[in-house]
Amino acid sequence: MLAKLTSKNQLTLPKAAVEQVRAEYYAVRTEGQSIVLTPVNLGGLDAVQVKLAALGIAQTDAKAAVNWARTKLPANRISKQKRSTRAK
Repeated sequence: MLAKLTSKNQLTLPKAAVEQVRAEYYAVRTEGQSIVLTPVNLGGLDAVQVKLAALGIAQTDAKAAVNWARTKLPANRISKQKRSTRAK
């Protein structure tokens, strides 16, 4: 199958290829001189995991980021926020 790149950097994917995959969104990456399209379902947890993996972000990195963010907000401020949301 052949696809031509337009002057606006757009590709029209061959109908036969699109009918086999049936996806609306694709993650795009390069491998050497190749462009690789991977179907992505934006509505699910799988899409998030695929994106994180593509970015090289491990589960331990995400946990570390959450812990870091929690240490940046003082504990007394967190408890005040919880109390103010309960009062509403």
